[in-house]
Amino acid sequence: MRTKADTVKIVQALKEAYPVDLCSLDYENAWQLMVAVRLSAQCTDARVNQITPVLFARYPTLAALAEANVEDIEEIVHSCGFYHSKARDIHAAAGIVLHQYGGLLPRTMEELLKLPGVGRKSANLILGDVYRVPGVVIADTHCIRMANRLGFLKSRDPMKVETALRKVLPPEESNDFCHRCVLHGRAVCMARGPRCGACVLGPLCPKVGVDVPVAV
Repeated sequence: MRTKADTVKIVQALKEAYPVDLCSLDYENAWQLMVAVRLSAQCTDARVNQITPVLFARYPTLAALAEANVEDIEEIVHSCGFYHSKARDIHAAAGIVLHQYGGLLPRTMEELLKLPGVGRKSANLILGDVYRVPGVVIADTHCIRMANRLGFLKSRDPMKVETALRKVLPPEESNDFCHRCVLHGRAVCMARGPRCGACVLGPLCPKVGVDVPVAV
């Protein structure tokens, strides 16, 4: 397990490498982020960012989306995979947020998890990016892989990763740290063939020079 002092050094190195443009999903408000993150399941963010402009142009408000036909939503989001369930969840969640929460996404984990298609990772993303709740940890595949390689823990369980990182990350840095893990995981610390020689975390990583792959 890494110490808090180690963690501060890791956080700072990633901040210097990735200072801006952290979230790779394009959105303009809370409900658009809810939609985008649901579409991103088993789909690349790049693909989602091609789909959402079309979807949001067709349905520019939460009310319009809630009143849409599910089949029409399916047609637009078809290329992101699992489009039947994604369209149903997006439509149902839009209706719940509109009618039960006055059009504003809930601000608690418990309430967000009640929305169709919103899991813990999605809820943490909304809490961290939209409401800037401190201490949020978004345990996606890149964050899990890097947490293991950097020696924070040995587990691929998202909840265990979230718990372990929350203990050592500065609360005000945790959300952006996870976004930087995504950027670094795509560019350098890939699941297979990581570019350890080009890694800003090399001096802090126990995996450098050993059998690196932790394929998550």
